[in-house]
Amino acid sequence: MTFPANRRSFSFSRWSWRNARLRAWVYQLVMLLGIGGLAYWLVDNTLANLAARNISTGFGFLSREAGFAISESPVAYTPADSYASALWVGILNTLKVAAIGVVLATLLGSLVGIARLSGNRLLAAVSMAYIEVMRNIPLLLQLFFWYALITQSLPAPRLALEPVAGVFLSNRGLTVPWLSGVNFSFIWLVLFAALLFLTVLPRLARKWQKDSSSSGTVQLIGLACLLVISAVALFALAPNAQLSVPALQGFNFVGGATLSPEFTALLLGLVLYTAAFIAEVVRSGIQSVSTGQWQAGRALGLSEGQVLRQIILPQALRVIVPPMTSQYLNLTKNSSLAVAIGYPDIVSIANTTLNQTGQAIEGILIIMAAYLTVSLSISAVMNLYNRRIALKER
Repeated sequence: MTFPANRRSFSFSRWSWRNARLRAWVYQLVMLLGIGGLAYWLVDNTLANLAARNISTGFGFLSREAGFAISESPVAYTPADSYASALWVGILNTLKVAAIGVVLATLLGSLVGIARLSGNRLLAAVSMAYIEVMRNIPLLLQLFFWYALITQSLPAPRLALEPVAGVFLSNRGLTVPWLSGVNFSFIWLVLFAALLFLTVLPRLARKWQKDSSSSGTVQLIGLACLLVISAVALFALAPNAQLSVPALQGFNFVGGATLSPEFTALLLGLVLYTAAFIAEVVRSGIQSVSTGQWQAGRALGLSEGQVLRQIILPQALRVIVPPMTSQYLNLTKNSSLAVAIGYPDIVSIANTTLNQTGQAIEGILIIMAAYLTVSLSISAVMNLYNRRIALKER
């Protein structure tokens, strides 16, 4: 059986080296083989060197008793718990400071970014000075400054400052009234309810609001749902919860909740440093919107604040969100500097673990996996939100 000449030439040309698609596949295959071979050599060489030095490998050490205390933990932990429990506490501490820091840095950065564009020259100058100072001082030095300021400048608990009744500020940290008998599950449930309020509920209610003449209906419904969910969760998860007011007893406070100097210094440093970058992101996003939008809003009789909230910011979000994601990732990864001031984050606890067990490679892998998981999760959420607010062609 014979094939037409044009069909044979097509078959041969497809497997010819002059075929760009074939060359691309070959180059990629060679590159993958090279990377795979290099990775295999590195792993094999590492395992051989560890075996020659009688250093054990693997993650079996995670089930052994940790034997060290952790200064602050959002969940129950004792030195008799395993290394896995200790590392979990470190991850939760990292998530705690990152979550609070993202919220506070966003609020502060947005306010400073808007103030940077204010017609008031003094306010604009102060905002610009804050941005330039905070952006150009290394974060590590800022952490040292805030930690020294809290531990060295503030008085001892017996002479603690009391700016508000029941709130005490001393070199032991900030002590505030708190609900006793509330476990960590309640906090996560409230955070989930807040996320539901900020995302799902407004989308479901927006269609109904189009037929409503009252403004702010969606926000009021969402806030009411958040309060109801929080109250139900409080009574369900902590039926014996009661307000615990701190009181001085001996050389320290008893009752309430205390934000340690390490946590306070780390949070201050991360928030003030990251907010300076977020302020520039917000400023550039607002300036990307045409000035005609401002003029159109004023022509409709809207105030400056209404124009900003209802016209400018919704359009500026499409420019703000992508670089804002990078700032959230930077804040989360910069929290690893907590080890410098003694805050027990994942890096600090993993360092203690690898020093006691000698499992250096496994410890570093755990740190890398923790930050990689958190960073990818933040990116996924922000990308989802970015797609939601993106302009859709019709």
